[in-house]
Order: sequence, then structure tokens, then C-alpha cells
Amino acid sequence: MKKWHFKTKNSPKTIGQSMENALNSVNGLVFNMKKGENDSVMFNFRKRILYPWYLFFLNSLVVRGKLTKSETDYETHVEISFKQHFLWVLVIFTNMIVGLAVLIAVISEKNSSTYVYLIGGLIITIGIILWIRIQKKYVANIQEYKDLISKIFGV
Repeated sequence: MKKWHFKTKNSPKTIGQSMENALNSVNGLVFNMKKGENDSVMFNFRKRILYPWYLFFLNSLVVRGKLTKSETDYETHVEISFKQHFLWVLVIFTNMIVGLAVLIAVISEKNSSTYVYLIGGLIITIGIILWIRIQKKYVANIQEYKDLISKIFGV
């Protein structure tokens, strides 16, 4: 999970309203906002994933943020965190666990066929390749959301 902090020169309510207006107009985006303590505003948004293959093509990050009023007038602290979508985490860990289970079964000599070694190794290799690819996509997706948020906040 990566975090991004900055300050902007509006009140949290004004910024929250401008975010709501800008992000509710985007199709396929789920945006939630709620008011917190001491005039703070908490929000989160992500792209809707309707089909499994959307994971490969869409930005699959969950963005959570908090807008808090600073000590000076008309200045707001913005804290935003970027987290990988739960489905990606589930896909990668499931793949790794299945691959390790196959290799453990082979090592314990329940089935010592060469094909089982190949299948276990292939499943783990696919999991590792997916993990590496997702880490690269994660950095690009964070930059995409940072650009969107910068346009909204005027940073």
C-alpha cells in the first residue's frame, strides 16, 4: 500500500464536494464519501470490475483518502492511500498456494510423476510472473489516479 500526502488551499467540505461532482460523472467508477470527526471527510473509490478479464485491462486499485482541516484557515491536509484490489490479491495467493500444494504432494511422494513436477512448477511460475506483472501495473495505475486527483484538486 502506497501513501500520498499533500496540502491544498480549500476547506475539506469544498474539496469533498468538488471530488463528488467530478467522480460521480465518471462511468464505471464507484465513489463513496462520508464525513468524519472534526470536519474531516473520508472517501474511497475504485473502478467497477464486472467480469474477471477486467482485472487485466482496467485500473484495479482501491483509493482511500482523508481530508482534514489544518491549523491555518482554508488549508486542508490530504492523505491518500492506494491499495491493490482484493481480487488480484486472491488470484495471486491462490495460484501460489495451489502450486506449493502440488509440489509438497510430490515431495511427500504421494505422486512422484514427472508431469506432476512440471504442473507444480508451472503453476508457481505463473504465480510469480503474475505477481511481477501486477507490481509493474500497480505503479502505472497509481500514476493514473494521481493525475486524476491532481486535476480535481488543482495541484
